[in-house]
Amino acid sequence: MAITQGFLDNRIFSIISETAAEKGVRAFVIGGYVRDCFLGRQSKDIDVVVEGSGIEIAEAVAAKVHSNVSVFRNFGTAMLRYKGVEVEFVGARKESYRRDSRKPIVENGTLEDDQKRRDFTINAMAFSLQQEDFGALVDPFGGIRDLAAGIIRTPLDPDTTYSDDPLRMIRAIRFATKLSDGDRQFRIVPESLDSIRRNKGRLEILSRERIAEELDKMLVCSRPSLGFRLMDETGLLDLILPQLSRLKGTESVDGHGHKENFSHTLEVLDNVASAEVEAIASGSLRDYVFVDGVETSEVRTEPYLWLRWAALLHDIGKPATKRYDKDAGWTFHGHEVVGARMVPKIFRSLKMPLNEKMKYVEKLVLLHLRPIALVTEEVTDSAVRRLLFDAGNDIDDLMLLCNADITSKNPRKVERLKRNFELVRHKLAEVEAKDAIRNFKNPVTGEYIMELYGIPPCRQIGELKEYVKNAILDGVIENDFTQADRLMRARAAEMGLTEVPGKAGMPE
Repeated sequence: MAITQGFLDNRIFSIISETAAEKGVRAFVIGGYVRDCFLGRQSKDIDVVVEGSGIEIAEAVAAKVHSNVSVFRNFGTAMLRYKGVEVEFVGARKESYRRDSRKPIVENGTLEDDQKRRDFTINAMAFSLQQEDFGALVDPFGGIRDLAAGIIRTPLDPDTTYSDDPLRMIRAIRFATKLSDGDRQFRIVPESLDSIRRNKGRLEILSRERIAEELDKMLVCSRPSLGFRLMDETGLLDLILPQLSRLKGTESVDGHGHKENFSHTLEVLDNVASAEVEAIASGSLRDYVFVDGVETSEVRTEPYLWLRWAALLHDIGKPATKRYDKDAGWTFHGHEVVGARMVPKIFRSLKMPLNEKMKYVEKLVLLHLRPIALVTEEVTDSAVRRLLFDAGNDIDDLMLLCNADITSKNPRKVERLKRNFELVRHKLAEVEAKDAIRNFKNPVTGEYIMELYGIPPCRQIGELKEYVKNAILDGVIENDFTQADRLMRARAAEMGLTEVPGKAGMPE
């Protein structure tokens, strides 16, 4: 396996080499950048290890390239940017760990010491930046061999590696997921998998934020199911996301079994990942953001992490709602409502954001059955309007998730449902173009009602607005102020409200 040409041609490498020689120290490119060279993958993150002060070399290089340098003295690291590339410098070090902490005791060391502390052999390879052997591979643990074989293996005894820093157990799974593609699947060596099973209890010393960060990276991989299956096989999933583990298994009563919901969830997750990549390539997905208080949209160019979370959690409420009915068979009535209620608790347990991102996941879990219901029933304008109203700008992501949720071992059933699903898509576009419901705003405002009837904020105002909204969504009237105003006044008269003389017309 040869180095992909051009990866060490960047001028920054020769500048670092010259600077290290001037300072009388040795410098090496190490880690992911080296790995990606052999995989033929582009990388804009470069890690440089220096047998000496990484900060000193970073500052000297920054002066030469006229770049600002960020120094993190507590960690002994420094970082600069050069022509779109981020370069981080650190002094070579050796580490030792206490049993009750993943924070190491750090001492100055050599390149060999630094390579020993690396998590996996494929991340311990280095390129020399010495002028006498510029670009030479330094690979004491056979990382190049493991990379060629598609193997994830620790440089040292896995029990030591994982016990010292248990986050590496999740990282092993994340790298196996990230590096696998259609041509080759990376695998964790058996002794390392056994070690993860033995050391899984060490997760208790990790912060939940660091665990969530690894899950996030796993979810945006091309086949995220690989990671969650490995976490299940090693016992990590029970400790990290027990709600997902509870989806495993099937039951049978009177010869009637139900779908294995864990496997189904992972299939849906992979379906979403694949469909989103295709949609991004076609430019058909948009993200909505507020700029200076004004909502704008932009074409999505990267996988949306929170859509992946919604796919992972969409059926999370099924174990709590599973029932067997002798006539209907297995049912999971209301699992979308129960699942949506579980989302905030899961996010809190992993110290994840409880803002609009969590609410987005909660919404998609709650609504994920609605388009499917439209597939199996007569598609009415009213039902489509209500779906558009409830989903808002997230309708395209919801439709992508629901389409991915159509799974069956019966190919004819899948084909029929997907064909009907396209009819729903067309109906959504048709109704949206006609009625502008996606970003629905009630034509009749609370302020207008208060002024018209001379009343303070009260229950009747909410009832009148809801009455108008339902009339529009049900197609009784169009989304038009004149029709809405006429209907609202008639309803207000029935409720006994009296207009203030002279107060009439369209609100400002």
